[in-house]
Amino acid sequence: MLLPETFDLLVLGLGSTGLAVARWGAAHLGERVRSVTVYGGAASAPSAETDALGAAGVRFVFGTELVEGDYDVCVASPGISEFSAFFARGREHALAIMGEPEFAWRLSPEHWIAVTGTNGKTTTTSLVNHILNESGCSSVAVGNIGLAPIAAVDDRAPGSWFAAELSSYQLATTSMLHPRVAVLMNITPDHLAWHGTLDAYAAAKRKIFANQEPGDLAVVCVEDAGARAALSAARSTGAAVCELSHDDSGAASAAFCDEGVLVVRLNGVEHRLVPTAELRIRGAHNELNALAAAAAALWVGASDEDVRAALVSFTALEHRIEPVAQIDGVRYINDSKATNTDAVEKALTAFPDEPVVLLLGGSDKGTPLEEFVEDVVHSTVRAVVCFGDARQRFLDAFVEAAGRHDIDVAEAEDLADAVDVARSLAERGDVVLLSPACASFDEFSGFEERGRAFKELVAALGRDAESA
Repeated sequence: MLLPETFDLLVLGLGSTGLAVARWGAAHLGERVRSVTVYGGAASAPSAETDALGAAGVRFVFGTELVEGDYDVCVASPGISEFSAFFARGREHALAIMGEPEFAWRLSPEHWIAVTGTNGKTTTTSLVNHILNESGCSSVAVGNIGLAPIAAVDDRAPGSWFAAELSSYQLATTSMLHPRVAVLMNITPDHLAWHGTLDAYAAAKRKIFANQEPGDLAVVCVEDAGARAALSAARSTGAAVCELSHDDSGAASAAFCDEGVLVVRLNGVEHRLVPTAELRIRGAHNELNALAAAAAALWVGASDEDVRAALVSFTALEHRIEPVAQIDGVRYINDSKATNTDAVEKALTAFPDEPVVLLLGGSDKGTPLEEFVEDVVHSTVRAVVCFGDARQRFLDAFVEAAGRHDIDVAEAEDLADAVDVARSLAERGDVVLLSPACASFDEFSGFEERGRAFKELVAALGRDAESA
């Protein structure tokens, strides 16, 4: 049984995910759900939202992780590590524990396409959703992309698809989730504080394939070493495996570029799609994102013609190599979503012929920098501006390399200062790229706030240039 006919529901965490599950539970009290209890955690406190849900019958316990009582189902928010004491207490007091995507899937298991990876999953998920909707197949983008699947379950149209972006946090707590198409873009070190080790992080990512079966499709980027290591897990289920790479792997199912054209081959049948030059999203990584999304959509029934039209109409997402402005011949690009070094390296492939002034910094993740620095100094980057809490470590890493290469290295206190410094360094024909390789929590609530702040700062530069 996916879920009991009726059940007592325990929710751990008061973030957006926990509240979404609580809202669903409140809507079904007296029907499927006998009771809803939410443990907010040690630092939790009441809010207008919890007061409203409390009035609707939800019980809240604030300021503690000491769970009491007996429950049928526990749903843990993704910020709560499966290795934490809080998670363990939830498991002790419930017959089953899971994350929110697993819970939503058990309530509505049909027609899921799931996408994961250290980088690229949001763009790929958005592309899948865009292609399906443009092809006449109703689809909703859910998961780590913003809308919790549980919030879309009740209003889901028959036969519609969920294009689900799933993080390692979300996948770690799955056991039954079964996507008809599962996509793995890459695996590079990230979120190790939550998972404990890189092996545990990679194992969580591989769980996206665990419940697939013959008739399903697994898309694996064999260009990435971490993803390539998951091929055996993908093949073990009997699902068809589409090998994703810029070069044709020769597999019966593969997605690749052929003389500048996106090509998807599924069970030996080739679909020639569109020239890479016609895509409105830039960079070698976005070519892979487009190929993965096209393979997923074609597998579930989208036509070649509809896929082609959707690929060329898709535009850049906010904070992902997002064009902001051109001022005095200098282009400003917002890539605030690039919160790790691998994402920065991928972003730089979008500018193979343009000199780049690169803004790096923020809240330091402690990622090793030696290989990253070498890759940057051998790219089109001609200047680096290091800012925020991480600036000293990045400065130290780049200063030595700058002595061996023709690259300027500058320091800035915060993002506003970094934009000013970049403005002074940039020359006509340059690109000023915010691709920080760090989290944003030294100054901002998240990468979204950081990206919007960058756009506001650039807009101010534009106004100053016009008035000069």
